[in-house]
Amino acid sequence: MIDSNHFNLNKPDQNDLLQEVLREGARKMLAAAIEAEVAAFIEQYSTLKTDEGKPAVVRNGYLPERPIQTGLGAIEVKVPKIRDRSESGIKFNSSLVPPYLKRTRNIEEFLPWLYLRGISTGDFSETLKHLLGPGAPGLSAATISRLKQGWELDYYNWSRRNLSNKRYVYVWVDGVYSNARMDDRLCLLVMIGSDETGRKELLALSDGYRESAASREEVLIDLKQRGLKNAPELAVGDGAPGFWKVVTKL
Repeated sequence: MIDSNHFNLNKPDQNDLLQEVLREGARKMLAAAIEAEVAAFIEQYSTLKTDEGKPAVVRNGYLPERPIQTGLGAIEVKVPKIRDRSESGIKFNSSLVPPYLKRTRNIEEFLPWLYLRGISTGDFSETLKHLLGPGAPGLSAATISRLKQGWELDYYNWSRRNLSNKRYVYVWVDGVYSNARMDDRLCLLVMIGSDETGRKELLALSDGYRESAASREEVLIDLKQRGLKNAPELAVGDGAPGFWKVVTKL
C-alpha cells in the first residue's frame, strides 16, 4: 500500500454491483428451481407411454423469455414447455412462475436472507413462499440438496479463481449487514476492485465480523494466496478498524 492514510469516501457504485450479484444469483436459483419443478412433473407421468412405448410426457423447448420485475430490477425467466404425445390433455403450468406473474415485491427481503443465513432443506419451501407467495409448491429434500450442491460448487469455484493476472488500482471494502442473521455481529465482508480501465469486479465475498482484524486478514491472505500480488494505489472503506489494522501488513 503506497500510503497508509485512509479517508471515508462515498461508494456510489458498490451497491449497484452488489445488486447485480444478487440479481444474477436470483436468476440462477429461480431457473434451477423451475427445472426441478419440470423434472418432478415429468416424473409424475413417467409410466404413461405412447402406442409405440415411448414416454408420453416430454420436454418441448422453452416459452419465450420474459422479465419479472423485482426490487432488484428485472430478472429474465425461461419456463420449459411440455408436450403430451398421448394427446390426453396433460398441460404444464409452472406454479413457481405462473403466466400471470409479472412482479414480486418480496425478493429484496428474500435474497439477503438467502445469502447471509444460507439455505437449509427445512427452510427452502418457506423461502420460496416468501419469494413467490403462499401458492408456491414445496420441493423434495433430495431436490433441494441437489440444487444446493450446485450453488455451493459455483461459489467454491469462484472463490478459488486464479488472480495472478489481475491488477487493481482501487479497492472498496465494506461489511454488509442483514436483518436476518444468526449472529448479531456477523456480516458479509465485501471487496470490490477497479482496474486501470475503470472496470469493477467483485474480489471477495465471505462472512465475517466487520470490526475484526482477523476476519479482514483472512480475506486479504486468501487473495494473496490466489495470486493477487500488487497493492492498489488507494483503498476506500468505512471507519471500521479491522481492515485498516491489517492492510498495511500484507
